[in-house]
Amino acid sequence: MSTTKTVYLSLGSNIGNRLAQLQRAIFMLGSQLGPVNKISSVYESKSWGFEGEDFLNICIALDTQAPPETILERLLEIETSMGRKRRQESGYVSRNIDIDILFYGQEVIEKDHLIIPHPQMQERRFVLKPLSDIAPQFYHPQLQKDTRNLLQECKDRSKVTKTVHLLFKSRHDLFTQLHFLAIEGNIGAGKTTLAQKIAEDFKAKLILERFADNPFLPKFYEDQSRYAFPLEMSFLADRFQQFTDDTSQFDLFKNFMVSDYDVFKSLIFAEITLQNEEFSLYRQLFNFMYKEVKKPDLYVYLYQDTQRLLDNIKKRGRDYEQNIRPDYLDQINKGYLHYVKTYPHKNSLIINVSDLDFVRNTSDYEVIISKIEKQILENY
Repeated sequence: MSTTKTVYLSLGSNIGNRLAQLQRAIFMLGSQLGPVNKISSVYESKSWGFEGEDFLNICIALDTQAPPETILERLLEIETSMGRKRRQESGYVSRNIDIDILFYGQEVIEKDHLIIPHPQMQERRFVLKPLSDIAPQFYHPQLQKDTRNLLQECKDRSKVTKTVHLLFKSRHDLFTQLHFLAIEGNIGAGKTTLAQKIAEDFKAKLILERFADNPFLPKFYEDQSRYAFPLEMSFLADRFQQFTDDTSQFDLFKNFMVSDYDVFKSLIFAEITLQNEEFSLYRQLFNFMYKEVKKPDLYVYLYQDTQRLLDNIKKRGRDYEQNIRPDYLDQINKGYLHYVKTYPHKNSLIINVSDLDFVRNTSDYEVIISKIEKQILENY
């Protein structure tokens, strides 16, 4: 029967988005080897042994039943999947990710391809400093000194600076940093489906737009000029009421909120459907109401090309949507994209899902979650 061991790993990165790469590696390690139970602070240091960009370094502890050889294989696979090419490296070079095994419980292993504890760890301050955060009293099984003593005696005097960055043990912990995530998109883009999947996977409170009960919607698709204004006004009133109610009620058993719309969509659609005089009146009322609603911490827009939207609309089979014109969908896409560009300060993300099927294909869903994950990290 396999026993669980605590493994201590050192991670570093000095190319690209260093923080995002460290976080991605943590998530992959947790999913492939076992739960991450400790993460050190994030430290910055000069490149060690060569000229290069500064590194971000951390140490983590995870619990695993995998043997040391399997752990080494997984580390190399993760590095390769993240773009590192060890075969092209000669000596110390810059790298987007570097993962080393420091300890495997109290075991001592000496093989041609694997030595544990790491033979140079006591010589490297950028390893010992973060390790002392999570294992200050852990005894080196060969040197018979704990991490704090090894740090005090380390002859490496290079500067290792603690940063303000935070990293998370799991994606659930990361997504919890969002109080409110809004998923937006054109008609048939899949925003509701994605919001539902995220709510289920990350234990979020789900807020869905009410539209099926709007009596003006089927009539609007039959005669837009006649029913545009009452439709947009009824949507605005309903969205404002629902949004205010749902976003003001925090659920203690949920980590954050995710919705399949943002109230601002009312203005985007209204500008397309209303006459100039009607839109001017509508906008005055909208601006007054919009000041009172909760704004999303992250706004995600799912972009799909018009033909894919038409195919999706046909598949879901809502009678009143079957006569939607391609040019109307084009206008909506342009309206959303203009909105995102007009508000550069807004934490927004555009994801092109035209070639993705995140409902049936797990890897496509992973692409979307990874992009959201990166956006959270870059703005946290």
